[in-house]
Amino acid sequence: MTPQIKSLYHTASWKTKDLLQNFTQLLLLQKPRPRGWETMVWKSGSKGKGEERGHLIEIQDLFNPNPDTQEEPQLVILEGAAGIGKSTLARQVRRAWGEGQLYRDRFQHVFYLSCRELAQYKKLSLAELIAKDQTVPVAPIKKILSHPEKLLFILDGIDEPAWILEEQNPELCLHWNEPQPVHRLLGSLLGKSILPGVFLLLTARTTYFQKFVPSLGQPRWVEVLGFSKSGRKKYIYKYFTEKQEAIEAFSLIKSNPVLSTLCVVPWVSWLVCTCLKQQMEQGRDLSLTSQTTTALCLKYLSQTLPGHALGTPFRRLCSLAAEGIWRRRSLFSKRDLWKQGLSEDIIAPFLKVGVIQKQLSSVSYSFANLCLQEFFAAMSCILKNYEEKHDFVETYDIVETLKKVYGRHDLFEHLTMQFLFGLLSENGMREMEKIFACRLPSLYHQPRSLGLLHCLYEIQDKKLLTNVMNNYQATSMQAPVDMAHPEFHINLAVQTDVELMVVTFCINFCNYIYGLWLNPGVQQKKMMLTPRMVLSRWTPITNASWQILFSTLEFTENLKFLDLSGNPLSYYALRSLCRTLRCPGCHLRVLWLVDCSLTSSHCADLASVLRISSSLTELDLQLNDLGDRGVSLLCKGLRSPACKLRILWLDQAPLSDQAMMELRAVKAKNPRLLISRVLTTCTTKDLSSSPASPGHKHLEPVGTEDDFWGPTGPVATEVVDKERNLYRVQFPVPGSYHCPNIGLRFVVTRAVTIKIGFCSWSQHLDKTPLQHSHMVAGPLFDIKAEQGAVAAVHLPHFVDLQEGQVDISWFSVAHFQEHGMVLEIPAKVEQNCTILENPNFSPVGVLLRLIPAVRYFIPITSVTLIYYFVNLKEVTLHLYLIPNDCTIRKAIDDEEMKFQFVRINKPPPLDSLYIGSRYTVSASKKLEIIPKELELCYRSPGESQLFSEIYVDHMGSGIKLQITDKKHQNLIWEALLKPGDLRPVPPMITADAPALPHFLDQHREQLVARVTSVDSLLDKLHSLVLSEEEYEAVQAKATNQDKMRKLFSLSRSWSWDSKDQVYRALKETHPYLIMDLYETSRSVSVRS
Repeated sequence: MTPQIKSLYHTASWKTKDLLQNFTQLLLLQKPRPRGWETMVWKSGSKGKGEERGHLIEIQDLFNPNPDTQEEPQLVILEGAAGIGKSTLARQVRRAWGEGQLYRDRFQHVFYLSCRELAQYKKLSLAELIAKDQTVPVAPIKKILSHPEKLLFILDGIDEPAWILEEQNPELCLHWNEPQPVHRLLGSLLGKSILPGVFLLLTARTTYFQKFVPSLGQPRWVEVLGFSKSGRKKYIYKYFTEKQEAIEAFSLIKSNPVLSTLCVVPWVSWLVCTCLKQQMEQGRDLSLTSQTTTALCLKYLSQTLPGHALGTPFRRLCSLAAEGIWRRRSLFSKRDLWKQGLSEDIIAPFLKVGVIQKQLSSVSYSFANLCLQEFFAAMSCILKNYEEKHDFVETYDIVETLKKVYGRHDLFEHLTMQFLFGLLSENGMREMEKIFACRLPSLYHQPRSLGLLHCLYEIQDKKLLTNVMNNYQATSMQAPVDMAHPEFHINLAVQTDVELMVVTFCINFCNYIYGLWLNPGVQQKKMMLTPRMVLSRWTPITNASWQILFSTLEFTENLKFLDLSGNPLSYYALRSLCRTLRCPGCHLRVLWLVDCSLTSSHCADLASVLRISSSLTELDLQLNDLGDRGVSLLCKGLRSPACKLRILWLDQAPLSDQAMMELRAVKAKNPRLLISRVLTTCTTKDLSSSPASPGHKHLEPVGTEDDFWGPTGPVATEVVDKERNLYRVQFPVPGSYHCPNIGLRFVVTRAVTIKIGFCSWSQHLDKTPLQHSHMVAGPLFDIKAEQGAVAAVHLPHFVDLQEGQVDISWFSVAHFQEHGMVLEIPAKVEQNCTILENPNFSPVGVLLRLIPAVRYFIPITSVTLIYYFVNLKEVTLHLYLIPNDCTIRKAIDDEEMKFQFVRINKPPPLDSLYIGSRYTVSASKKLEIIPKELELCYRSPGESQLFSEIYVDHMGSGIKLQITDKKHQNLIWEALLKPGDLRPVPPMITADAPALPHFLDQHREQLVARVTSVDSLLDKLHSLVLSEEEYEAVQAKATNQDKMRKLFSLSRSWSWDSKDQVYRALKETHPYLIMDLYETSRSVSVRS
C-alpha cells in the first residue's frame, strides 16, 4: 500500500481507482505478541526462540478468524516504527470501506478517529465521538449503535496523546449521549464497558504498548514493516509526475544500497523524493549521498528553507516542535504558535514549503509528519544550548529531559533521541551552523535495545561506537566468560533491512563478539562455542538483505564465525558472500552453510574463495545437493597451494565412486585437511573410514503415488513436458527404485537422472507386421539414461501368470529404434513385470506372442475406473473396465478431468479376466445405464476408451454397481457407492457467488506434502504469476516441501485469477494428485 496523503506526494492530490492494489505494497506481519516483548533478549546462555514466528498477511485479512478457534479478533493493533505508514493505512481502510472495496459485508459502519485530534477535547459523549468522523452518513445514533458487532472503530495514533487509558476502577459510560473525559471514553471502548461487541483497529508505534496492554485482552498484533521492494519502486514512480524524472530518481536511489534500504520506511522515501525533486526544479545534477535519516533531514532543510528562515523563526519553530513532544501533542492552536512568537507572517514560509500544514477540519496546525516534528525537537535541544551561550552542548540535561518524557526504558527507542545522536555526529555538527562540538555523556547504562543501536548508527562516531559496543560485555554478563567454554550471546530480532543494516554496522565496533548466527534452527548438531550475536528474522531474507549483511562484514576484523545454516542462499547471495570472503578486511575463519539450498552451480564461487589465501579454515556444506560436479569444482579450489582450509564438512553418501576418489586424492595431497560429516550420534567419520549411513534424518519421508521408493525413501517424479507426457526422476544413490503406481523398477549402479516418456503403441506397432502376431501386454515407455548407469529395469505387464495358462517364452520386449523394431528376450519374467539386465533404452514395452489355440484365452489383470459429476438434478457416472496399464489410466484421467469428472477409488476385480470377453453392467436400483455391456479390450492410450454412462436421480443410502460375465453370468466385480463418495464439485464459481475457499487454500497442507514436480510447476508460473525475484526465492529452497511452503507464502498477494492459473498449472503437472484431492473435498472453489 503506497501512502497517499498530500504531504507524501509532490502532486497536489492523488486519486486511485483500486485502493486495495496499493495495500499490497506495505508488508504486514501478524505475530503472537507485540515487538516490545520479544525484540531484545540480552542475557547470557539463553537460546534463541524460533518456534513462534509470524507470517505476512494482506490488509483484507486483518479480521480473519483465528485458524485454531475460528473466532474473529475484536481488536487488531497495527504497530510499527515512526513513519512506517500506519496512519495512512488506517485512513485507507476507512476510505476503501466507504468505496465498497473492503469489509463492506462485514461492517455496517466504520469510524476513523484521529487520537491527536481527540486529545484537544476534554469531554465527549459517544455520539459526539462518532460525529468526529465527518464522513459518517446521517443516521439515527440509536440505529447505528443497535448492532455493535457491525461497527468498526479505527483509533489512529492511540499512543500519541499523553493520556492513560487504563484505570483501576473505570466508570461506566451509561448513556451514549453522556459526556465523558475523552481518555475514559476510549478506555471504556477498549475495556468493553460500552459496546462490548464492537470491533477496534488501533495504530501505535512499537514502543508504547506496555502502558495500556493490560486493558487490551487478546488482540491480534500486526506489525507494519514498510515498503516491499516493488512498493519502493512504485512509490517513486507515483511521486514524480514525469516518467523520465522517476527513472532518474529510481536509478540514483537503486545505485546507493544504504539509501535504497532506508527507503523501506515510507516517510524516508518521501524525504528522499522531495530532496531529488527540489534538485530537479533547481536544475541541479542529482546527488544524494546521505547515509542516515538525520543527514537526509539536514539535506531537506538546506534545500527547502531560505537562509533568513533558518534564523530566529526556525528556532521558534523547533521550540514549538519540542514543546509538543514534551507534552505529547502534535496539533497546535494559534495560541500555541503565539506563545512561541510565531505569527501568521512568520509561519507563512513554512506553510508554503509544506514543513507545517493547516488542518482543514479545525483551526489548528501540525508538522507535515510526526517524524519531522521529532527532528525539529532534537534540533531545539541543541539550539537552546547555543542560544544560552554554553561552551558545549549539555547533553546530560537533554537526556534527563527526554527521560522524563519517554521514561528510562524507552529512551533509545524514540526517534527524537536517534535524531539527537545524528545531530551530534561530526557530519551533523558540520551541517548545523553555530553548534559547538561536544562530548556525549555516558549512555552505556541504558537498557540494551535496538533503539540504542539506531542512535549509534545515526552518530557514526567510531570512537563512541567502540566504547559503547564494548561496554556491553561489562554490563551484559554477570560473571567473567570462560573463553574455553563461552556461552554468552546476544539475541536480536531484526525484521527489516534497515534494522539488519544498523545491527551489522554496529557489530563492526564490538571487539568481543566473535560469531554471528542468523535464524538458528532446532536441527543443529553442532554449537558455535564463542561469544556471539544471534539474529532472528521472521520476514523473507531477500537478495538485498544478503547484500547488506555481507557488505558490512567486509571490514569486521573481530568476527571469526558465521553460521547461515538453514537459510536458503540464492546464486546472487552466495556470490555476494564469496565476494566478502575474498576481501582482505574479512577475517572469517569458520563458515557454516548447512542446508542452504546450495547446488553445483554455487560451487564455482566457493572454490574461488578456497583458491586464494583467505582466512577460512572450516567450511560446512552438509545437507546441500552439490552433486559430483559441485564436489569436483570444490576439489579444484582445495588443490590450490594457497588454500588454508583444514576442515570440510560434506555429505558423502550421494557421491559417486569417482567423486569419492577425487576427494581422497585431495586429502592425500593435503594430509592436514579433514573431510568429515556429522552423524546422528554427533561423532565424525573420516574419508579413510568405511562408509556409514548418512545422518541428519529430520523428518519421516512423505511419498506420493508417482514417487519411486528406494534406499533413501521416496524420490519425486518431476514433470518435464505435460503435453508430451515426459517425466524425470533423479536417483541420488545406487540401489533399487520402484514406483508401484507405474509399475517400473530401476536398479542403478550410481546416482543418475532418468527420463521417462509415456508412449502410444498405435504409433509404433501399427507400422509393423507384429500387430497381427503379438498382443500388447503392458505400457510403452520411452526411457533415456546414461549408458551403464542402469543394471536392470523391470517393465510392467498385465498378463496374469498365476492361472498357468501362459508360457513365459511367449514374452518379449520390443525396442523401437531408428532402423526398425527389435525384439529382446527378457532375462526373467515375473508376475506383473519382465526384467531386462544391462538394458539399452529406446521406446520399449512388453509384447506377448499370440498362439492361435489360446489367443482368446489370455488371462489379464484389470482395473475398474469410476468417475462422477454432480449437477443440480442428477449424478452422472462413467464406468470403465480396462487392462491394468498405467498409460491408459492416465489418458482416461486426463480426458475425464477436462469435463470436471472426479474419480472414485474402488477395488479392482479379484480374478483375472480375458481380452475380448463381454461383461454386463447392472445396479441395485433401477438406473439408466448406456451401454449395459462392456467389452474388455486393449485400446492404445491415444484412442477413445469404452465406458458405460450411468444416470442417478437420487443416491439415497447408496447404490451397488456390479459387473458380470455375460457368457457365464459370474459376478466378477461389485462396489458400493455411498452418498459420502460423491462430494459436490462446482465446476465454476462466478465473481458474484458467495466466497468459498479456493482449491489452493482448501488443500494447502496436502499440496505442500504431495507436490513433487515443483520445478516444472514454477516454470509454468514464471512471468504469469511469479516475478523473477519470487521465482528465484522459491527455487532457492532445498526440498520440494520447503519450495511449496515458500510458494504459498507468496499466495497472500495473489488474486483469484492468479490462484486459478496456479490451479491449472497443477492440473497439468500433477493430474492424479488434483483428482485425488477432488475426491476428498466437499466444496472446491475454482473458476475456469
